[in-house]
Amino acid sequence: MGEIIFARVDDRLIHGQVMTKWAKGYNCNSIFVIDDPLAKDEFMKNIYIMSASTANITLKILKVDESIALWEKDKFDGFKVILLFKNIKTVKETITKGLPIKKLNIGGIAKSSDRKFIIPTVSLNREEAEMLLELEKNYGVEVFFQTVPESKKVNLDAALDAFDLNK
Repeated sequence: MGEIIFARVDDRLIHGQVMTKWAKGYNCNSIFVIDDPLAKDEFMKNIYIMSASTANITLKILKVDESIALWEKDKFDGFKVILLFKNIKTVKETITKGLPIKKLNIGGIAKSSDRKFIIPTVSLNREEAEMLLELEKNYGVEVFFQTVPESKKVNLDAALDAFDLNK
């Protein structure tokens, strides 16, 4: 039986911080990227898989339903997994379909006009903050914001305060 070591939302997916800080720090042997559009793009899948191969980490790029099926089949078959998501909507879909994520790191979401920074390099819009609140309240997910392991961990209350949802 495998184990979900860590789950992270990072719109850049695999990059230096993920490979050198999070993957090594959590002693994982695999990274599963869960993203339907990327799972359908063979060219980009191959680029990501090649980039992870130099770190002796198994990388799988899965659709949401594939990740659920793989978990239900054999609980990720001995892999110590970091789950990576490009966005909060996909995490919510994955959790509501049955993947048991207990801790969720929000580590990198770029700023746009409808977003507010929660910590540097991590911004949310109101809808995403509401989704995270739902995951925490209804599914028991501990949500926190942190770019790298040595930076300060900020809990969901900071996001709720930014959108006046903490009442």
